[in-house]
Amino acid sequence: MNPQTRPIAVDLFAGAGGMTLGFEQAGFDVLAAVEIDPIHCATHEYNFPQWKVLCRSVVEVTGEEIRTQSEIGSREIDVVCGGPPCQGFSLMGKRALDDPRNSLVFHFIRIITELQPKYFVMENVRGLTIGPHKQLLDEVIDKFHHCGYQVLTPYQVLNSAYYGVPQNRERLFLIGCREGLSLPNYPTPITNPPGCKLPQLSNLPATPTVWEAIQDLPRIEKYAELRDRDWISYTYPSASAYGIQMQGSSEQSHNCAYPRKWDRNILTGNHRTQHTQKAIDRFKDTLPGKYEPVSRFHKLNPQGLCNTLRAGTPSNRGAYTSPRPIHPVEPRCITVREAARLHSYPDWFRFHVTKWHGFRQIGNSVPPLLAQAVAAEMIRVLGIAPISPSVPMLLENPELLKLPMSAAAAQYHVDPHTIEPRSRRTSSSQASV
Repeated sequence: MNPQTRPIAVDLFAGAGGMTLGFEQAGFDVLAAVEIDPIHCATHEYNFPQWKVLCRSVVEVTGEEIRTQSEIGSREIDVVCGGPPCQGFSLMGKRALDDPRNSLVFHFIRIITELQPKYFVMENVRGLTIGPHKQLLDEVIDKFHHCGYQVLTPYQVLNSAYYGVPQNRERLFLIGCREGLSLPNYPTPITNPPGCKLPQLSNLPATPTVWEAIQDLPRIEKYAELRDRDWISYTYPSASAYGIQMQGSSEQSHNCAYPRKWDRNILTGNHRTQHTQKAIDRFKDTLPGKYEPVSRFHKLNPQGLCNTLRAGTPSNRGAYTSPRPIHPVEPRCITVREAARLHSYPDWFRFHVTKWHGFRQIGNSVPPLLAQAVAAEMIRVLGIAPISPSVPMLLENPELLKLPMSAAAAQYHVDPHTIEPRSRRTSSSQASV
């Protein structure tokens, strides 16, 4: 692998690596990622073994450390991307950036000014564009201008369903560049979601439906071993074009990711959830596209799109386990692998073996195909012809995906209480509804 043949990116608040993967697919080498959660870091390291993940808070890390602890060194960085959490907004008469709950946004800007990339991409929730939160967004844009960066306006909220992802998920993307460079464009839609009435999209390929996304995945009730583990030996049946794409069985001209060397006969992320018989009966009685009245879980419509997959929170933020959708055909909640398909993660990409961590990693992340669409505009404005590598990345250390929090923290020499463990009672709630 010759990193100098591809543009360089850095992923802040990287999580398990949705943004990293999307930028890689567009043609970037994401040589450094920063993530505070050691469980996420271990998953990131497994899936991107040739790049560096720094298990640090962005509050503590410096641009110089990112350069020296990765292969970037003194080279110019093309893009810094990331989604800093925005949890607060100011009271009347105060600046939103002064709210300590928004300090991560300030440090995102600080690291960009220290690294001086050509471009940046900031991803965040749609709510940042409305109400009092808009004050914070306006201050962020002013701060970037003060630091020598132009910002693409008007900013846009992008829905992943318009970029090949079988999920309605709206996120704000703020894009900017150093003064003197040309701003990119926002990506134009490439797929037409079910029910969309916009005439300008009528000639686009249809967005994959829920059933097209998961129809070739295993019927997990047939595998007793999935009560105790997350993987099975599996041979795919016939699949949709999207399913074949997620299997990695077809070469895509627009996918510039490094090929992964992995065992295609092993499919992970299929750990079963043990529901009560009462819950199973209620799930059966719920119509597709409706909410089950007791649990309030949403039953997926096989011919529609998935609702937004959410992450839940650790104990230090309420120990909330976000409800998972009900499978469109079977009376159960979806598996981690099914959620990954609905989020546009390919099947070689593996998550932590614990369901709670796996769903949290997916729900916290940017869908890779959406990130790829944004990153492709960065490639275009950089004037670079994307390079499709031939040398594979070897996925060799699955033990990283089994680490409990204490062991993951020891792996990266960080405090095991940086991220508090979940509440067992809360995390098991979906099995008992």
